[in-house]
Amino acid sequence: MRKSKLELYEEILAALADRHLTVDGIAYTCNMDCLALRQRLDFLLKCGLVEERHYKTKTRYALSQRGLAIYRTLTLTRRLEKLQTMVEDVSDALKMLPALSEFNEEAPKRASRNENC
Repeated sequence: MRKSKLELYEEILAALADRHLTVDGIAYTCNMDCLALRQRLDFLLKCGLVEERHYKTKTRYALSQRGLAIYRTLTLTRRLEKLQTMVEDVSDALKMLPALSEFNEEAPKRASRNENC
């Protein structure tokens, strides 16, 4: 299944969160075509999320402060969504278990049955 533009932008931000990379490095990390990556990078540059840094003969890309803040926010949001689904799953599982009050009601009945035997 094809990735959405937002997912591609997130991958690029994640690749640049760790270190500065060239276009080829980003393309390799994100498993993207260089031409498509160039379009995405131009958009991120225009929005101020990524900045170019020139080193001798190579141009490397890095996250700006704004880009880093957005990356951290997206990462935190994803984690919270996963936690929410986990909590909902646990809540559903607990609903299937009998309530403690049912256990307390059954305990005297069991004891009286054992005494009659």
